[in-house]
Amino acid sequence: MPSIAIVGAGPGMGLAIARTFGSQGYDVALIARNRAKLDDLVGRLTAEGITAAAFPADVRDHDALTQALKDAATRFGGIDVLEHSPAPSIGSMNLTSPSQTSPSDVQGWIDFLLHSAITATQAVLPAMREAGAGTLLFTNGSGSVGPNPMLGNVTPAQAALRNWALNLHEELAGTGIQAAHVAIGVWIGAGGPPGIPSAEAEDIAPLYWDLHTQRDEAERVFTA
Repeated sequence: MPSIAIVGAGPGMGLAIARTFGSQGYDVALIARNRAKLDDLVGRLTAEGITAAAFPADVRDHDALTQALKDAATRFGGIDVLEHSPAPSIGSMNLTSPSQTSPSDVQGWIDFLLHSAITATQAVLPAMREAGAGTLLFTNGSGSVGPNPMLGNVTPAQAALRNWALNLHEELAGTGIQAAHVAIGVWIGAGGPPGIPSAEAEDIAPLYWDLHTQRDEAERVFTA
């Protein structure tokens, strides 16, 4: 069976993407740092007839993330699709305006978003190159494509991830490997700030399947 590894899996986009690919016959590897939450997601997917397994790792721990993806590849006989979408809890987010941003304010987000994406890609890309097939999907916020002064320390890291992903798409053209960037410009789920457009994860997840199957786009931007 083909498989998808979801890095930064959670009960929102991660679960929705898992269901989208799982319903198409894909096995699902879930990677995040909280084992209990991963086990809950595995239980929910299993109850829906989807084969899933948990591989705990902090995305900022490069060795642990690499090992988790290697373990997932061993468990499922390879990784056909990598989806990267780590997201911090709202309470843990340290946000600064552009003029009040220091280099250290940006560094943590570079590690969290860009460096983890590079690490995850390096873990799965050699096997994809050998097979001449595979898909790499990178989820990001809309601050990667447009300014958002409220996220002055986050958007530089988002833009860096987008730039790297689009360059990766160009590099891999013609190899059978699809790399694409997804920029989400809505609040996912209920409970968002007043005036901010929202959408359910289940309404966004199908575009990942489209990018994987159509294989002709470097980027999709989702807005309400």
